[in-house]
Amino acid sequence: MVLGSTPAASKQPEKSGGPFCAGLNRAVAPLTGEADAVFIRSYEPGADEASLPAGIATTAFVYDNALAVIALIACGNVRDAKPIGNALSRAARKDRTFNDHRIRNAYGAGSVSNGAPNLPGWWDEHARIWAEDAAQDGTSTGNVAWAALALLTLHQATHDPQYLADARRLINWVIAATACGDGFCGGFHGYDPQQVTLTWMSTEHNADVHAAARWLFRLTGEPKYADAAGQARRLLDRAFRGNHFLLGTKPDGNLADEGLLALDAQLWPWMAVPDAPAAWRSTLDFAQTHLAVDGGFDFNGDRDGIWVEGTAQAALAYRISGNTSQSDRLLANLKADQTRSGLLNAARTARLTTGLSIDPTGTVPDFFYYRRPHLGATAWAVLAETGWNPFTGEKIR
Repeated sequence: MVLGSTPAASKQPEKSGGPFCAGLNRAVAPLTGEADAVFIRSYEPGADEASLPAGIATTAFVYDNALAVIALIACGNVRDAKPIGNALSRAARKDRTFNDHRIRNAYGAGSVSNGAPNLPGWWDEHARIWAEDAAQDGTSTGNVAWAALALLTLHQATHDPQYLADARRLINWVIAATACGDGFCGGFHGYDPQQVTLTWMSTEHNADVHAAARWLFRLTGEPKYADAAGQARRLLDRAFRGNHFLLGTKPDGNLADEGLLALDAQLWPWMAVPDAPAAWRSTLDFAQTHLAVDGGFDFNGDRDGIWVEGTAQAALAYRISGNTSQSDRLLANLKADQTRSGLLNAARTARLTTGLSIDPTGTVPDFFYYRRPHLGATAWAVLAETGWNPFTGEKIR
């Protein structure tokens, strides 16, 4: 497999003055402060909430924090990106239980010391125990790859070799722990120290791994990263069905059901694979036909509301594809979702369905997005606003 080269940025990006950059900077700056390493809480209470549910009240999801790093750099705000990146770096090196350089799905929000970062949790007054969430304690392959992409973006902006070293640690873990033949499996789920192996493969996870491994091969020339990128690409090729992508595979290795759709699975593969077949971009038209709602896009095919994060992803996808008018239209509509703090709500409706389960080993569709300010949704709006492809570290001209 021949991997093309992408020129790395030789200097920090210029600061952007767009409304979503301004909002992200405003929301994050008080939390990074003078901290050397910090995780940012993923959600804030919604307008009709006095507080967040206990299960997410102190939770900093790795995916959201990785996106925030990339988005802050896209805004030219390396100063506030570095403490979050430092927290991801430390998490890649130290864990309370495992010594294999995995990173968890979430950590406790706040400053991170030189030891293993704390996992999120809460005091359960009824059970009289310190409670944790099995999904947050687990390790998703895609989240590991996103953390690596964030560190690679920081390395590109700062040239600090520690970020590159820790990105390598993370993708080395993916290669060693989750390789599944023609692709990479989902990761691990559950409480320490005995966790369940997730044997299904995800289209979006493999797009993430492909991007991070390809980037590492570009920097290091090590064949194992080219091999990993090719392995992830084979799952993407298999999941493509002519004009759309399936979610991936079931635990038994068979392809996922045709009726299950997700917006990110339609957009990320060709955004993450610069030499993807032209036919892959037809998935944007597929998404417009099957997932669009008035003013934006839903997460899945039931079209019960606007998924703000996904609508921002689509805005970036349209920009990459050259349809700037559609991209601008979606971004203009998202201004209605920006809150006083600067963050955008995760959903415009009170509750948005996804058809997925919070428990990655389960089948109950209990994963919802709510109308709460969300770090990840805001970061994607920034990426669309700045025209920054998080999978390649390139700005669309």
